[in-house]
Amino acid sequence: MVTLVPPSRRACLRCGRTEVWSTDRTTWVVAGDSESKGELHCVHEWDITGNYNPFEESA
Repeated sequence: MVTLVPPSRRACLRCGRTEVWSTDRTTWVVAGDSESKGELHCVHEWDITGNYNPFEESA
């Protein structure tokens, strides 16, 4: 069986902004302290690339 495993954390390759997925709010939110906010007006380039595989084999 294959399970879909969506990303739970992402980081911008340009400004360093780090976000985590909030299941309560069903959206991405800024992670941690003020240092991880990055640039407000950055056109974020997230580190989730073609190397990321959202599918996981289950035994």
